[in-house]
Amino acid sequence: MVDHADNSAPVELDQQSVGRVSRIDAIQMQAMAQAVKQRREARIGRLRAALARMDDGEYGYCLECGEEIAAGRLEADPTFTHCVRCAGKRST
Repeated sequence: MVDHADNSAPVELDQQSVGRVSRIDAIQMQAMAQAVKQRREARIGRLRAALARMDDGEYGYCLECGEEIAAGRLEADPTFTHCVRCAGKRST
C-alpha cells in the first residue's frame, strides 16, 4: 500500500523559480504591449494615408483597378484601399 501522507504537505516554492516565472510573465506582458503599440502605429499610418487620399481626391477608389470602393466596405474600415474583388485577388 502506498502512503499518500507526503502529498498533503505544504508546497515550498523555490524563490528563484518564482522570480523566473515573474520575469517570464513580465517579458510576455512587454511583448504583448509592444505588439499592441505596433498595431496602433500601423493603424495610424493607414488612417493618415486615407486622409492624404481624401486631400488628393482619390479616397474611395480602388488602388488597383480604380473602381469605386463600396460605401459599406469603407464604413466597416475607412482605411481600405481596394475593392472587394481586388482585395480577394490579393489574398490568394
